[in-house]
Amino acid sequence: MDRAQKLELLDRSLTRAADAIGDITPVVMARYYARHPDAAASFERHGMGRTSALEHEMVDNCLYCLMYCLERPTEIEILLENSVPHHQFTLQVSFDWYRGLVDATIDVIAESVPADAADERQVWDEIRSVLGGVFTECRSLLAGANPIAAASA
Repeated sequence: MDRAQKLELLDRSLTRAADAIGDITPVVMARYYARHPDAAASFERHGMGRTSALEHEMVDNCLYCLMYCLERPTEIEILLENSVPHHQFTLQVSFDWYRGLVDATIDVIAESVPADAADERQVWDEIRSVLGGVFTECRSLLAGANPIAAASA
């Protein structure tokens, strides 16, 4: 399957999910908080009274990564390799929480794909694999590195 076909299938999946669910943010966040209950307090703290707006912004960021990881993989790699350490070291948002939100977003959308749409499922498997590789690289960047502590020393 070529890139244009994959992008068409991705668009089909996103459209179907939007038509079936509407705003996916509440569904994604419910799944995310079920998996990472301690993250709710972090969203409350960082949302500064606008938790819902922050949740929507973060799900929008996840959607951006999903929508463009096949079309512009280097851009998404650069984005995540900068954003993940920033969240971990500056905002105390753990790697697992960060990746967990991306995973919850993928899961909610992928679950709307019909069982008989093997080609669409294959695209979501590829997206999960591509982003999994980026997150593996991000984890290796985090190992033993804390630029905040290094700057304070």
